[in-house]
Amino acid sequence: MKHSLKTGLSFGLTSGIITTLGLMVGLHSGTHSKLVVIGGILTIAIADAFSDALGIHISEESENKHTTKEIWESTISTFLSKFTFALIFIVPLLLLQLSTAIIVSIICGLSLLGIFSFHIAKGQKTKPWKVVMEHLTIALVVIVATHYVGDWVGSTFS
Repeated sequence: MKHSLKTGLSFGLTSGIITTLGLMVGLHSGTHSKLVVIGGILTIAIADAFSDALGIHISEESENKHTTKEIWESTISTFLSKFTFALIFIVPLLLLQLSTAIIVSIICGLSLLGIFSFHIAKGQKTKPWKVVMEHLTIALVVIVATHYVGDWVGSTFS
């Protein structure tokens, strides 16, 4: 896979999963509203996908070692992967009760992140369990932190 596409895919997948799960868990804890969680996901899918794509675009430009085509490939692949991976989490919300959908989303998101991390480690010829555990630990910290922030916001401002 071309470096520019790999950059966008890896950033978009990781950010899409971790950001969306964090948002979902926090909004669920604070509001217990399926409508609010779906609105949050749609917001992340659009606004954060554009923001991350622009961030990658500027980061790649600042390195002064990529062609214009490579920069745009990274930009577009970041947007599309972030947008897609964020929107995936709407499916469980449309099919299941909110609390069940949150649990299913966490399991699916962590599984996708784990599989991707495993492939990264294999490509780097490093121990997969270390890379997988590192990435999953960071994702779990985000999920736990946003849960407690959501609880705090829900109890303080309701």
